This record gives sequence, C-alpha cells and structure tokens, in this order.
Amino acid sequence: MARPSSDLAAFRKTFSTAKNIAIITGAGVSAESGVPTFRGAGGYWRKWEAQQLATPEAFSRNPSRVWEFYHYRREVMLTKDPNPAHLAIAECEERLSKQGRNVTVITQNIDELHRHAGSKNILELHGNLFKTRCMSCSHEATNYHSPICAALKGKGAPDPDTEDAQIPVQQLPRCEQKGCHGLLRPAVVWFGETLDSDILSRAEEVLDSCDLCLVVGTSSVVYPAAMFAPQVAARGVHVAEFNMENTPATMRFKFHFHGPCGTTLPPALERHETEQK
Repeated sequence: MARPSSDLAAFRKTFSTAKNIAIITGAGVSAESGVPTFRGAGGYWRKWEAQQLATPEAFSRNPSRVWEFYHYRREVMLTKDPNPAHLAIAECEERLSKQGRNVTVITQNIDELHRHAGSKNILELHGNLFKTRCMSCSHEATNYHSPICAALKGKGAPDPDTEDAQIPVQQLPRCEQKGCHGLLRPAVVWFGETLDSDILSRAEEVLDSCDLCLVVGTSSVVYPAAMFAPQVAARGVHVAEFNMENTPATMRFKFHFHGPCGTTLPPALERHETEQK
C-alpha cells in the first residue's frame, strides 16, 4: 500500500475540481482553540475520565456530578473562539456555495465552534453542548444561560481536590415546557448511546455522494465516524487527512498533511487559481 502523499499542489488540483466536499472533524480541531479534549494523558476532570461521566448510568447515579462536569465544559466554551482551521472551512463553504459546489462539515465535536466560525452545513454526530433534553418529555432546546441554573453558579471546578457540590436534583436544570419541570440532561450522545438516526443517515448520504473527503483533527478511533473516511477511500475517492499524527486509517488515504490543522488547512482550502471570482 502506497504511503499517502503530502504534495499540497496535487491536493489543490483535486480540490479545484471537487463538487461535493465532505469534511470530517474531531477534537484536534478544537484543541487548537484551547478546548480540553479529555483524551489521552491529563484527560481528567477532577479524578474522573470523561468516559466515566459521559454515560446514562453516571447521570442516573449522580446527576449533580455530571451536571457539574458539563457546566464546567459549557463555561469554558463560552471563552473560546474558532481558530484558523474553523475559519478556513467556513470561508471555503461560503465561497464554493456561490460556485454551485457543496461543502458539508460532519463533526464529532459538541462545542459549536464550526457554527461560530460561520459554517452553515453542519452535521453534529455527537450532539451539542448548548442544547438540553428533558428526561420526562424529551423536549430539546438551545440553552446559552451562564450559569445554566442558579445552583451551578461557581461550581464545576476541575481541580482533583474539589468536593462534589451534591446539588439536590430539584435544583438542577429543569424543563421549562408548560406543566413539565422534568430534569434536563445535556443533549449529547453519551458512551453506550446510539447516534441520532436522522443525522447519521444524512451523513451517509453526504459521504456516498462526495468526490473529495477531508479528515481533520480526528484520531479515527471513535466509531462509527472512524469508518466514514475509509469507506469513502474504498470507493476510489481521494481522502486527505490533516492531523498532528498518523492514525489507524492513514495508510488508506491519498493525502496526509502533518501538523496543526490551523496551519495546514488554510493554504489547502484557499481560493484556487482556476476558481471563478
């Protein structure tokens, strides 16, 4: 199997003729904006790994602790801005749409940075940190309150020595639908849960019809997203990986550009000389 190319000019030639571009993004994109990834060494909140908190069972056992964790993440995200990789993707989508070409972002991230950068065509595989779902009536709502409820104000510190707040369940975020008042949970896909079938179907449609695929800042180990780009490559479509390191899927791809996405992606997606003005 041939090693992937790092020839930017060759990638740009493929990019210049692509009509339907799928861009799969992961935690590596947001890490460059200073967003904690909770993966690898140091990926702890207090003394827990994210995988121990981001489960239905953890929420059932201790909704106060899980809400502290997500409150901390929400508050951190309110201080973060899109980086050059997010901005390059958004600019590319806007520019190419005027030429009748499509760019769709399929992201594993829950932080909304693609949206803040200006991307419109976004499929959020794992949900959204700023949406809630009611455990009683299932109503979903966007929620940017800071703090999300009074009892969480000043809570959520990540230091390992911080004691749990042990907030009574009635004081945690509650549904505002008339007559409900059910307990809210973050509208994200937790470990052990299945992805939203509608979003997954739309992602598969995009991947089935794309004629160029970019994999940006993702470890290619979280399923089902880890299967997406290899399946595209298997039907002969060029896939370009932009990442700080090789991944289990790297050798299946046509291109690999090593380094920070905020450095490697902008020159790859800027206006090509053949594009209409």
